[in-house]
Amino acid sequence: MAAQLATGWPAAVDVLNENGRSDIVLLCEHASNHIPAEYGQLGLDISHLQRHIAWDIGAAEVTRRLSVLLDAPAFLSGYSRLLIDLNRPLGTSGSIPVLSEDTDIPGNIGLDPSERARRAEIMFAPFHDQVAAHLDRRAKDGRPTRIATIHSFTPVFLGISRPWHAGVLYDRAGDFGEAILAGLGVDGALNVGANVPYVISRDADYAVPIHGDDRGIPAVLIEIRQDLLSSRSGIEAWANRLAAALPAQQKEKAS
Repeated sequence: MAAQLATGWPAAVDVLNENGRSDIVLLCEHASNHIPAEYGQLGLDISHLQRHIAWDIGAAEVTRRLSVLLDAPAFLSGYSRLLIDLNRPLGTSGSIPVLSEDTDIPGNIGLDPSERARRAEIMFAPFHDQVAAHLDRRAKDGRPTRIATIHSFTPVFLGISRPWHAGVLYDRAGDFGEAILAGLGVDGALNVGANVPYVISRDADYAVPIHGDDRGIPAVLIEIRQDLLSSRSGIEAWANRLAAALPAQQKEKAS
């Protein structure tokens, strides 16, 4: 489709270090807050595009740094989650939200099937097709693989405080998730929890169930509280923490 090649229509996925040697594959489905001009900011004031409803603040920077530290391939989204959420199954209420937290999204109300299909074709399918193709190649080459998806969360959601500094979410990858939690737990000052600030569900999540669990690949979703990623030093600190925690599973498997 020509539209995504025009000015203001970036690639749906930014692939970094595709041939990296790590057994970790990094995904960042909410890396960008970009909305092409034709959508008129979906009827929102521009200030909303800097909020967590439009992207996961700081997650892209952590992912990029982790890719370097781990020598890991990384896949980052090119469009705002408000247009279509890459970590929600197509057709669900969260896929193209009409309400995000307490904010109405006027440009998503009353969409016809053709516009839904257009967004899926331009923004959703290319991202997940490239991830799937990469995982297929690794499997064909016999390369061990683990998936870590990098996200950030707002400290307060619908008026409820979220006290955790980070969460590690998983369904079938309990060993991998617990190994990361143990690695992060070395710093006793951190409040890190399992399956917080929410629980992964096949009805409401996509990357971990589809790319991980369904393939038998250990996969986790890592959530970092976004206020901890508001500075370059905070981003660097969390990238370093995760780089130290993620290889713990590699060493455990190799022993």
